[in-house]
Amino acid sequence: MSKRLGKGLEALLPQIGAEDSVLTVKVEELRPNPYQPRREFDADKLQELADSIREHGIIQPIIVRKSFRGYEIVAGERRLRAAKLAALEEVPVVIKDFDDRQMTEIALIENLQREDLNPMEIAEAYNNIMEKFDLTQDELAKKVGQSRSHVANFLRLLNLPIEIREYVSRGTISMGHARAILGLEDKQQQVALAKKIIEDDLSVRVVEQIVNRLAQNVPRETKKKKPEVNKTIRQYEEKFRASLGTAVKIHSGKKRGKIEIEYYSLDDLERILNLISE
Repeated sequence: MSKRLGKGLEALLPQIGAEDSVLTVKVEELRPNPYQPRREFDADKLQELADSIREHGIIQPIIVRKSFRGYEIVAGERRLRAAKLAALEEVPVVIKDFDDRQMTEIALIENLQREDLNPMEIAEAYNNIMEKFDLTQDELAKKVGQSRSHVANFLRLLNLPIEIREYVSRGTISMGHARAILGLEDKQQQVALAKKIIEDDLSVRVVEQIVNRLAQNVPRETKKKKPEVNKTIRQYEEKFRASLGTAVKIHSGKKRGKIEIEYYSLDDLERILNLISE
């Protein structure tokens, strides 16, 4: 992701000036920014920062605002977490007067600038700031210095089932995988395909091919009304499609039926045979 930021938000990044007084406060007096979009912090990088703090101390004070009980962190939660790992009892702070809107925007931009958020955290942060401050996608895109399509692609991730959003959040599947999955409208198919990606270690390109096949197999309306397909048969077709990752058609007969499974190359055929034989 580009680190280029829109001037609107960049100007809101808190700066420490000569007029600001640096105070020392106890660690237990500090609370996280309630609008912090980041939910996970890299343990290894946090430990590296803690080791540096043990040796050199906290070079850049943590920026806070006064709250009902102690102080809320405006910028520098990662430094506070590392300070706790380094067993510091006190940390340097600078007190600023920020409202809730500024707190939200600063937390978002600070993390975007450092590329510390995973795709789902970015999507949720974008959505949160749009809803809280009544911004359009265009307005938000200008603020964060990105294109509207960039913002829209992240927001689309919020349409995925919770299970898949967790996969993306943990890095089990990539944003590219998730965007491909969104090509399917059926939620059950989406979840089944996500699990298949993990089990078979599928590339984004393969997933896109699977989604295209499934999409092409959606029955079209014709002028002549076709006989109603047995609902149970249709459910079996859907299960086959989700499991095998290709178009499957079940033909019912009075005494016997037939299953048609599409394949697109010898490699694809071998893949399907391996799945069936497992």
